[in-house]
Amino acid sequence: MFSIFLFYYVLKKYQHGESFLSFQSFNHNSIMAFHKLIDSLLAKHFPDGYNHADENLNSFLNAVSSHYNTFERDKKITEHAFTISEKEYLHVTEDLKAQGEITRKSIEKLKDAIIHISPHRATAFKENSDDIIAIINFLSDLIIKSKALEADLISAKDVAEKAALAKSEFLSVMSHEIRTPLNAIIGTISLFKFQEGLDETKKDLLRIMEISSENLLSLINDVLDFSKMEEGKIHFAERDIEIKTFLKNIRLANRVRAEEKGNNLKVMMDDEIPDFVKGDDLRLGQILNNLISNAVKFTKNGTITITASLEKKTDEYVELYFEVGDTGIGIPEEKQKLIFERFTQANNNITREYGGSGLGLTIIKRLLLLQDSEIHVSSTVGKGSKFFFYLKFKHSHAKIRTLSETVATKSDLNGITILLVEDVEFNIFVAEMMLNNWNAKVDKAENGLVAVEKVKNNTYDLVLMDIQMPVMDGYTATEEIRKFNTTIPIIALTASLSIDIQEKATEVGMNGFITKPFNPNELFAIISRNV
Repeated sequence: MFSIFLFYYVLKKYQHGESFLSFQSFNHNSIMAFHKLIDSLLAKHFPDGYNHADENLNSFLNAVSSHYNTFERDKKITEHAFTISEKEYLHVTEDLKAQGEITRKSIEKLKDAIIHISPHRATAFKENSDDIIAIINFLSDLIIKSKALEADLISAKDVAEKAALAKSEFLSVMSHEIRTPLNAIIGTISLFKFQEGLDETKKDLLRIMEISSENLLSLINDVLDFSKMEEGKIHFAERDIEIKTFLKNIRLANRVRAEEKGNNLKVMMDDEIPDFVKGDDLRLGQILNNLISNAVKFTKNGTITITASLEKKTDEYVELYFEVGDTGIGIPEEKQKLIFERFTQANNNITREYGGSGLGLTIIKRLLLLQDSEIHVSSTVGKGSKFFFYLKFKHSHAKIRTLSETVATKSDLNGITILLVEDVEFNIFVAEMMLNNWNAKVDKAENGLVAVEKVKNNTYDLVLMDIQMPVMDGYTATEEIRKFNTTIPIIALTASLSIDIQEKATEVGMNGFITKPFNPNELFAIISRNV
């Protein structure tokens, strides 16, 4: 390459007629050497007859000059390109290093997470290993196991749901089967109580039978309610509650039992309480009755007080305060939280001495929690206990009827014709005896199909309709009757007055419902209201 440049330089000098002798930087020997070199190059690269002044030679020199200049430009461009490429290379190299560091840290964290999940896999990864294949294999195994576990969980869930359904159906059947003979027992006791001429011994025996039957009924109700709560099947109705009358009735329902243990049962109500509120009277009654029952159980020759007052009133709701206090045995402070746990009582001897399932307060706690409330207790051993809670109700637009609007309570049911639809002989006997004592005329039907035909062909003032019957149940019978008679009152007789039964009874056209075993006063009251 140097020879070509030198050749180009010498030719340019020759072209302008310059002598190398004029360049002082060269000595004589160098100049002679250059002359020889030029002569040899000219002789080698140019044909005979050319000289340095020839136009072809000038053209050649110009071409060489042009290519030389182009080479210089390309050289500068190449050098610039190399400079830029080197900077880009450095930038890319740094970026790759950063990415590599991120990848390394990510792999480390992933390995730590895997080892945390599965410590026995720690040996699968070398301390400084970035073996992503091992990690992928582990995650693949984990996914396969997770899918298998998911399938097992789905299968277990299906089994659990079927078991829960079977348990629910079993409890429903057992409830009906237990309540059916219990209805006959309690009904028979009620009939005997109305008889005259009973001596004190017989009255005491009847009272023992009545209390035992009611305790058994309460136990059945507690177990069923607890089961429903476990399954999430508790729903709350919204009905108009005449709260002051409601509390008075609560007192009346528990007064006899309280007095049997020498207790005075009182009700204290705030005058500011509204006449009506909207809520679930059955659940409120269940809560208060359970609290009063506990107070009666653990109090002797004392006082039990039911208190209700207005706590707050807004445009959306009314909040009421309820309290059941007693002067009974009290609860030790360290046991006051324990008593709300299921199947648990403050003392192991309580079950033997006082009875009970240990579910009552648990049910109260859960019923209130489902209504965004909670139960509180304040107690001193030997001085008594107070259980209290706050509960919100919607506003009600119902009004208390004036005296002229109120139907006078009938002393009997003389002139009233009732169709009793029931398939159990004992229940028929008890209900018929009660109705006859009130001077009502009674006709009977053993199932829903017979009842439909009798309503078509006869005139009745009211129908008492059992829910569960062979051939045709009470729901279907009511639907059939409503196709041709929309006015006759139909009252459901049911072994379990749950919300779903209430909703179904209302949906098919029933006018009311009463639970079995029914209280004679309640039966008389519901008949009186509907005829």
